Amino acid sequence: MPPRSTPPPSRPVGAVTRGTTNPNRLRRMDRWIAAAHGPALRRADDPLAVDLGYGAAPWTAVELLHRLRTAAPRTRVVGIEIEPARVAAARPYERDGLRFTHGGFEIPLPGRPVLIRAANVLRQYDEDEVAAVWARLCARLAPGGLLVEGTCDEIGRRHVWVALGPEGPRTVTFATRLGSLERPSDLAERLPKALIHRNVPGEPVHAFLRDFDRAWAASAPYASLGARQRWIRTVRELSADWPLTGAGSDGLRRWRQGEVTVDWAALAPNSR
Repeated sequence: MPPRSTPPPSRPVGAVTRGTTNPNRLRRMDRWIAAAHGPALRRADDPLAVDLGYGAAPWTAVELLHRLRTAAPRTRVVGIEIEPARVAAARPYERDGLRFTHGGFEIPLPGRPVLIRAANVLRQYDEDEVAAVWARLCARLAPGGLLVEGTCDEIGRRHVWVALGPEGPRTVTFATRLGSLERPSDLAERLPKALIHRNVPGEPVHAFLRDFDRAWAASAPYASLGARQRWIRTVRELSADWPLTGAGSDGLRRWRQGEVTVDWAALAPNSR
């Protein structure tokens, strides 16, 4: 009997992204993850984090390791890219706690990560593909793990991301450099794929951004105290009608950073 041939390795799941990346592009997302998920990383026996689709240069993975280790010093980061040439280019940047590997949405690692960050990965996909990708990634999470999926501009001034647990989406966070903001709805162009096509009348995310703009306009007198005070006042006004998370002192610390987080259920798209 001839020897049984070894089956070829399965191909990574997903498509090659544009790969655009810049140093510090994801700093707002990273500092939110460190604050919100740092305790889970510290408790984990193996605090493994994944930077999925890090792009043409490894900067975001290098920075993720540094920022997460300020909250959880034992954290390890694996950068996963579907383009083999990008993995090869990143390998010289490997160090203690940081490595790079070829793969996609299947997350080709022996263990289950406590964190998967997928920034600017799903923008090129169709909206009806998002739920399946989310489910696939969430299924790879360790118990108590977190998936953060979202979008930002090229220099990291404006972000919107969804945080998901193994059970599905939990929250949506809007984050911005306040000095560059004319109105909160400027963030609409950075909505993740699950929401960006739903910013139309009749959809919850459209109503949220409309109310956000109205609260911003009503808080204009606070602009004399600075953009941060105007933002904080705006978010307080918004919290009267929308389920914002972290209304206590921790929430205030996040608001001061130019962030606001709302329950996913309040912004979830209407069924079609």
